[in-house]
Amino acid sequence: MNSPQSPHTVLFSAGEASGDGHAANMFLEMKQRYPALVGIGMGGTKMREAGIDVRYDSAGIGVIGLVEVLKHYGEIRRALRLMQQIVAREKPDLLVCVDYKEFNLKLARFAKRQGIKVLFYVSPQVWAWRQGRVKTYGKAIDMMAVIFPFETRYYEAENVPVRYVGHPSVDKVHPQRSKAEDFELFDLEPSRPVVGILPGSRGNEIKRMLPVMLEAAEKLAALRPQLQFILPQADSIEDSVLAEHLQRTTLSVHVVKSQPYDVIQCCDAVMTTSGTASLEIALLQVPMVIVYRLAAFSYWLGKRLVKIPFIGLPNIIAGKGIVRELIQEQLSADNLAAEIGRLLDDTAYREGCIAELGEVKRQLGCGGGSRNMAELALEMLRGR
Repeated sequence: MNSPQSPHTVLFSAGEASGDGHAANMFLEMKQRYPALVGIGMGGTKMREAGIDVRYDSAGIGVIGLVEVLKHYGEIRRALRLMQQIVAREKPDLLVCVDYKEFNLKLARFAKRQGIKVLFYVSPQVWAWRQGRVKTYGKAIDMMAVIFPFETRYYEAENVPVRYVGHPSVDKVHPQRSKAEDFELFDLEPSRPVVGILPGSRGNEIKRMLPVMLEAAEKLAALRPQLQFILPQADSIEDSVLAEHLQRTTLSVHVVKSQPYDVIQCCDAVMTTSGTASLEIALLQVPMVIVYRLAAFSYWLGKRLVKIPFIGLPNIIAGKGIVRELIQEQLSADNLAAEIGRLLDDTAYREGCIAELGEVKRQLGCGGGSRNMAELALEMLRGR
């Protein structure tokens, strides 16, 4: 696009690690087409590295669950007030809300009142609960960009502008090196099985999930001393957060920073928290167990609101349970160790899981999500 005398400014709002990455990739694609573009906003390391002027670091507010949100409510409110001040004071040409649903809905409403165009990236899961939210979001945005093809029909039914852009993970989930190179780099022995430990990208997830994962790993190691364990550390997690838990175990765990896909490709099986990570593991077609645990009240409330039987994205996309889920009271070190053991030992079970994950990958298509998002955002900046 032709750059005006005063370059356009896009305000990005990303409250979680996955959104930080999506916004960063989208902005890089936009800059290739429009070098003068200015990006500002709320996010994390990846947005900063992409050249976005991050005004608020969202590392401390990426929490899930009603109880968890209430604990961080003061900080979340401060972040929202700051973003609203930026909207009112700097009048960006476009607000791109990336996931982080309730926060960004409030911000989108405010921006619309200020006359700012709003593009919402990653739809709330209206297919899982509260389908009436389609109308609510429709009033607050100018365009909804969805990442699963089946989502468009919910918005089209209510005449809300919607575009399927593809899932961003399809483009980014690629190891940087060969598996052999990674084994050498990560000091792993190719002849011994590798189990991945993915406790999440939020501090509160680490606190809830890592202890039970390490206990399960200890049980596995006691029966299978040949196993190796590896943990990809999310950029949003400080060393001290992991160290607090790792120092309590005698287990040898290889911790690798900033290379999740290379780590995952080395694994024979993975224990992972529910979320985007489970989809990324599916794209790499590595057998997994999906686990999650919320505060009791958050889980009780969720069970009464959510209308689908699964929590893991691979199962939701497949429409059936292709990956074992251990949620809340089902999650124990014994159950987790048993399922990982089955994935390692039962060849037919393992191969069946891999085949189903391959079908999930096929359904997600060829990618281009960040490119499609960039083109959509630039269309909106042109006023088309």
